[in-house]
Amino acid sequence: MPSLIRFIVVCGILAGLVYGAMFALATFVEPNPREMSLRIPAAKLNR
Repeated sequence: MPSLIRFIVVCGILAGLVYGAMFALATFVEPNPREMSLRIPAAKLNR
C-alpha cells in the first residue's frame, strides 16, 4: 500500500504543477491584438 499512496501523491503533485502553470499562463500572459486581412480569390466571389 505505501507504494500506491506514494504514486497517488506524486500524481497529485504533478497535476498541481500543471494546473499552476496553466493558471500562471492564463493570468500573466496577454495576447497582442493585431489587424487581420485575408485575400479571397476572385473565382470564389463570382459564384
